[in-house]
Amino acid sequence: MAVDRLQEKIRKGKNVLMVDMTLCAADLPPAVLNQDCSGARKLQSYVKELLSGLKGIVPAVRFRMSPFALMGPEGLEVLRELLKSAAALGYYVALDVPLLTSSEDAALAVRALWEADGMYPCDGAIVSAYPGSDVLKPFLPFCTEAKKDLFVLVRTSNRSASEMQDLLTGSRVVHGAGADLAARLGVDCMGRSGFSRVGILTSLCSPESLRGLRTRYPKMFILADGLDYPWGNGRGASYAFDRLGHGGAVCVGSGVTCAWKQGEESNYVQAAVDAAQRINKNMLRYVTVL
Repeated sequence: MAVDRLQEKIRKGKNVLMVDMTLCAADLPPAVLNQDCSGARKLQSYVKELLSGLKGIVPAVRFRMSPFALMGPEGLEVLRELLKSAAALGYYVALDVPLLTSSEDAALAVRALWEADGMYPCDGAIVSAYPGSDVLKPFLPFCTEAKKDLFVLVRTSNRSASEMQDLLTGSRVVHGAGADLAARLGVDCMGRSGFSRVGILTSLCSPESLRGLRTRYPKMFILADGLDYPWGNGRGASYAFDRLGHGGAVCVGSGVTCAWKQGEESNYVQAAVDAAQRINKNMLRYVTVL
């Protein structure tokens, strides 16, 4: 049900954004930084305000586990609480899982995310393709039975990504091989919306690659990442969607969460709301969501 729910929320709200709520101290406005609490709790306070302000506007949010883990036990506790807060507010919630290098690691991750007493509840997990299928397969039973979503990371948006991820392997580029793997694993995980619950996360900063992936995998849901980079733009991001404006979402982070830096610092929530609406309006110049 999860990918169907995400697609329906995008369609109803005519908003294609998934906002990354993972920030560092430099991203917090002065009013939050001056609060008398730990850095992790300051982050929690700010993100909860943003979640409340963006409710009903943005359909989906994303968190990355590694930065929270680097804050120590309190950081992970804050992540748990924020995941629950986002779910309670009605967001579709995606969580980036740290690199898994064995099937045992993957089994632990699945239990922490998707079992009944899981500590990090989410609708979709983002997991790197590059260790191979044995770190992806433990997630599949939950995609078929519990209607959870797995997004396989195949290409990143950093400037040097092409050094490894665009290399040729036979007749394919490396990140294309990752997308092929995701497509094979997702054959038995189709949602009622027509998209598989095994999708990919890839870069919108390589628009021709994104266009090719959309054409080759019409039933794959695509998270297009990189809108915050100087070399990312709405036209490139639009290739994640089919002709009906379905099957994709666009990941954005600092463009929304740090929008306060461009205006009055005291109105940081409204700045985020205005930025999200402006960015989505620009996206809808290129994508018509029917």
